[in-house]
Amino acid sequence: MSLFLQFTIILGVALLMAMLMRLLRQPLLIGHILTGIIIGPTLLDLIQAPDTFELFSQFGVALLLFTVGLNLNPKVIREYGKVSVFVGVGQVLFTSIIGYALAILFGITPISALYVAVALAFSSTIIILKLLQDKGDMESLYGKIAVGLLIVQDLIAVLLLFAVPLVGGAGDMRAFALAIATGLFALVAVFAVGHFLVPRLHSFLSRSQELLFLFAIVWGVGIAAAFHQLGFSLESGALVAGVALANLPSRREIHSRLVPVRDFFIVLFFISLGAHMTFANPQMLGIALALSLFVLIGNPLILMIIMGALGYTRRTGFETGLTVAQISEFSLVLVALGVSLGHVERELLSLVTAVALITIFGSTYFILYSRKFYNLLAPLLSIFERHRTTEREIETVPPPSMLLFGCRRSGHDFITLMKESGEPYLVVDYDPDIVTTLCAQGVVADYGDAGEVEYLQDLDLSRVRVVVSTIPDRETNELLYDVIKEVRPNALMIGTAEQVEDALDLYELGYDHVVVPHFSGGALASRLLRELGDNLEAYVERKVEHVQYLQYRATNGG
Repeated sequence: MSLFLQFTIILGVALLMAMLMRLLRQPLLIGHILTGIIIGPTLLDLIQAPDTFELFSQFGVALLLFTVGLNLNPKVIREYGKVSVFVGVGQVLFTSIIGYALAILFGITPISALYVAVALAFSSTIIILKLLQDKGDMESLYGKIAVGLLIVQDLIAVLLLFAVPLVGGAGDMRAFALAIATGLFALVAVFAVGHFLVPRLHSFLSRSQELLFLFAIVWGVGIAAAFHQLGFSLESGALVAGVALANLPSRREIHSRLVPVRDFFIVLFFISLGAHMTFANPQMLGIALALSLFVLIGNPLILMIIMGALGYTRRTGFETGLTVAQISEFSLVLVALGVSLGHVERELLSLVTAVALITIFGSTYFILYSRKFYNLLAPLLSIFERHRTTEREIETVPPPSMLLFGCRRSGHDFITLMKESGEPYLVVDYDPDIVTTLCAQGVVADYGDAGEVEYLQDLDLSRVRVVVSTIPDRETNELLYDVIKEVRPNALMIGTAEQVEDALDLYELGYDHVVVPHFSGGALASRLLRELGDNLEAYVERKVEHVQYLQYRATNGG
């Protein structure tokens, strides 16, 4: 079977499972994992080129973490980093202690119990981030804290992967210290390049959509590959690459263009995850179920206790707690390392894999339907909340009430109007120089392409009431109308057209007003003639005002 045919069949099975999940109103992620189980060695055994499949999966992981990093505001990291460290370390510590006690209780040997305990403490960064993005909760308070504690967990996991070979003399402390120093150097180097060099290249890169897209992929995947080559996780490198570019004006544009590519490759990751699932033998099934129950219920309880003690509300603690109700791919890697070093029996890997399968399925539903679970359990969760909470919401830019797409020509007049209104507004333009100039003048502006549906969907349109487009492209205006009206049906829409036919089409589509510059100029001049007649003195006054206006426009981008 050719590699092309093999992937075609696998994608076909994935499509059928996704359609079935859709019909059953189940998360598509579950369908992807089930696809992996079906096409894996357990059933059909269709993966004949595992190395290629693994490569595509790694691309999906790298792109997912890179896009997450792009949306991590450094200010939020500073503000919630301490909480994430405290919660992350506390959760890993308490889960490991309780998990070790449970494993000993089930008759597992002390060394194996230690591996099991640590494996239960780590949560799946990939799965949680995908679910948070599907829910649109990446910008929520609990979402920010969850991302932070996942990063902390990943750092601890990476340190363990370096430290485990030292047990029994398999390594030396010098190598461990060298690895830490190398990681810190790589981190500083990436942020230095991202802070000093990339912004200087930004204007050049952003003038071409294809060039910006290619740069983003090479940067994200390249940094991930470099970290992996240095012995760190692929995930950590990709996340760092994204955070390093989080302050670029084009970060939304980069994110929107990477989303379709990311989603395709991440589907292959979940299929690969399902394909690698092996099931514990019958004797271990009972232990696997008990440990899974601890992860699904015990881990969220531990996190709710910690967050309640820190002064967070029961809702924030509950929703954050549900994000750790599964074990990580790091857990499988860690136990597999223990097997290869001869520390534990292979049977333990099957046990941990079974726990991973059960908890991934369970936690997917927990996270996606967290609000329903919270409404059901809210009265019981009051014991996890202080009488006086210290929780503060993340400071974010308020959602705009007025949106302007395109700043050239008549755009500046609308900016003046929006400023005078006192309402939150946002100006979107595809020229990086214009965006830079506007930001320097204190205008709230963003670099983006109004013709990209992913970019438009990334914008917060929840409170938009007025939308103005000075872009004369009909297809772009049609896309703007469709996306915005889906979220805000009552928003006022003003468009622009070069041709009369295009203006009529936009009116027919539903635009409230369409500016046709050539005709509008003639109409304005005729009204002026009707109003002033041949009064030369009046024309002189208007001329002075018009010259001043044109001079202002000439010095502010035309």
